[in-house]
Amino acid sequence: MNKTEFKRRRNQLMKMIGKGSIAIVSSAPQQLRNRDVEYPFRQDSDFLYLTGFNEPGAVLVLVPGRKHGEYILFCRENDPEQETWHGRRAGQQGAIEHFGADDSFPIDDIDDILPGLLEEREKVFHIMGRYPDFDSKLMGWVNQIKAQSRSGVHVPYEFVSLDHLLHDMRLYKSRAEISAMKKAARISVKAHKRAMQICKPGLHEYSIEAEYNHEFRRHNAQHAYPPIVGGGENGCILHYTENSEPLQDGDLLLIDAGCEVDGYASDITRTFPINGKYSAAQRDIYQIVLQAQKAAIKKVKPGNHWNDPHHAAVRVITKGLIELKLLKGTPAKLIKEHAYRKFYMHRTGHWLGLDVHDVGDYKVGDQWRLLEPGMVLTVEPGVYIPANSKGVHRKWWNIGVRIEDDVLVTPNGHEVLTAGVPSEIKDIETLMAG
Repeated sequence: MNKTEFKRRRNQLMKMIGKGSIAIVSSAPQQLRNRDVEYPFRQDSDFLYLTGFNEPGAVLVLVPGRKHGEYILFCRENDPEQETWHGRRAGQQGAIEHFGADDSFPIDDIDDILPGLLEEREKVFHIMGRYPDFDSKLMGWVNQIKAQSRSGVHVPYEFVSLDHLLHDMRLYKSRAEISAMKKAARISVKAHKRAMQICKPGLHEYSIEAEYNHEFRRHNAQHAYPPIVGGGENGCILHYTENSEPLQDGDLLLIDAGCEVDGYASDITRTFPINGKYSAAQRDIYQIVLQAQKAAIKKVKPGNHWNDPHHAAVRVITKGLIELKLLKGTPAKLIKEHAYRKFYMHRTGHWLGLDVHDVGDYKVGDQWRLLEPGMVLTVEPGVYIPANSKGVHRKWWNIGVRIEDDVLVTPNGHEVLTAGVPSEIKDIETLMAG
């Protein structure tokens, strides 16, 4: 993503916090996997949003109106020995040349420099609670200034959570962000189609997962979240991630997987028959979920509120389950009593962006947020009927269906970014037979 994109974001944020304030954001720390082996590093999304800088051990400081430069980046120094072992670092020169910093200092010097930047600032904007160790350091720097207050040093008098301002910015995607999300969607679409084409009884869930790994990495992308590859009864476990069981003839396979590009996520779920043909019972449940998704997507447009797609999906699912005699009663009464939650227990979607469950308030005050152009959300209704469900005929057991797509709110309606993956029964069966 171009440097100017990050500069625009920082400038917008500095206008919002105003002169006399300072904003401080820490990078994500390295995380140990076991003993001395670390997990692959994933940058903190807020830090990435403002900098594009993908190294640990860094701190972003924004000081509106500072004569010597408003954007300061503390980061690791170049170190030939460490870089031989662990990879290249941007260093201070790289922070300025490649990441647009006005000024850059070694992270080891932050204790000496940051207190001076805090002096004479009235407000400190910071995301408290995310990294407790860094919070403690920040309070230590403030207390260091307080200790000098008798000598006339001014101490910041107000701490303000940066979350609200920053996360509201992140909710509205720019052209560059939408471009990255469309690329992630295209790669994920290919992976899902590939999975459908190679699936057959006798393979294992992990064999299908491997196809996603291959497709993502060959496009220099990685998983946006741990993939769910659940065959049969495992498809009724909402966050199943073991992905270890054999695939049985006659079962459905539910796959929830998406990659991220430049940190931006895609999130797709499809449910298809392992042997390539839906049974009559599977077809009935699948059609209910598909019609619910279509009804929900129609409600994604400017001026509608966040909960409109969910209401639409609930109405279709409730009516469909009544027709199949899985629920008994009138739609209005069953919806009021939340009877559908026995089979559909989650919401119909979430915001999507740098985080797969992206930031942004779902309500403003006590009202559901209105949808506006540039917002991206998922639409993912489902029906899950595990074995031994009370009062449910055996023919419905172990049918778990979810269908999920990524939807961009446009000025005139919406655009389904992941429409390239078939969701109609005939299209899925044709692709699997091909």
